[in-house]
Amino acid sequence: MNREKIEKMAVRIEAIKKEAEELKALSGGMPAVDRNVERILASVKMLEINVTDLL
Repeated sequence: MNREKIEKMAVRIEAIKKEAEELKALSGGMPAVDRNVERILASVKMLEINVTDLL
């Protein structure tokens, strides 16, 4: 995989992380939303680690 594609993935992963964090902020403390956002963020973290390894 070329570096350009990896960098594009990194940008998208960061956007997903930002959106998830904003969703959690909007939830007003709704437990179900907060739990699911935490799961999303855990998956995003794994993606970050994977992409960082490629760079």
